[in-house]
Amino acid sequence: MFLAKPTFPGQGSAPLIALLLAACSGTPSGAPHSGDAAQVQAGDLAPPRVDTVRFGPNGMVLSGVTQAGIKVRLASPDGQVVSARADPQGRWSIGLPLVPAPRIFGLSVAAGDRRAQAEGYVLVSPTGQAALLRAGAAALRLDLPRRPGFAAIDFDRGGGMEVSAAVPPGASVILRLDGSQVDQHRADAKGHYEVSLGSPTPIKPGAHQVQIFGDGFTDEVVVQVSPAAPLANGPLRSQLTTAGLRVDWMTPGGGEQSTLLVH
Repeated sequence: MFLAKPTFPGQGSAPLIALLLAACSGTPSGAPHSGDAAQVQAGDLAPPRVDTVRFGPNGMVLSGVTQAGIKVRLASPDGQVVSARADPQGRWSIGLPLVPAPRIFGLSVAAGDRRAQAEGYVLVSPTGQAALLRAGAAALRLDLPRRPGFAAIDFDRGGGMEVSAAVPPGASVILRLDGSQVDQHRADAKGHYEVSLGSPTPIKPGAHQVQIFGDGFTDEVVVQVSPAAPLANGPLRSQLTTAGLRVDWMTPGGGEQSTLLVH
């Protein structure tokens, strides 16, 4: 289990979620859209969901689903906001230009004076990697996997580790940590495999070999587990490693979590 940590020095008492919610909560201009009004009358808003990322020479396009006619907003911690309105089927798409460093966004919907915030934070990288960062859980990759194998590995200074993989739907997966089997269960109907490690024995800092095996696939990665340094210059820090892109980020509770986007 991941352990919470007080807000780190240099950020005061305002965690990342406060920054992102503040950026998302600006009052929409103009009169409410007719679709907004219909949704308000229908009841509480449902949080939006992002399910697809497309990467091209001109940038990245994030797409997902929400309620029909609702305004969808992506907001960065520095206050930049991009938005789009869902079509009659509830599908939405937002384009992002290419930038040289990974970025993090809060995702929300707005209808009149109502807001609904999506789970986690959307991370996008200049190389086309994208994921939904989740506090205390493994990141969910949004870019298409190249082959069956590891998707993301998360860890924190409390010794917790969260492992996720993309494998054939319903596949039986065996997971080994440093040569010892630590889990075996089936992926879900969409091919998502996820497991929590580090309880009751925390994962110690250092290099750890993580392996998965299944019918027709295998993958392994060496993860360098180390505590994230204080995020004094913003809520996100990234670095390329031999195992993939590592990002250290601030959770809604003010702690620090590290996410490795494998490969």
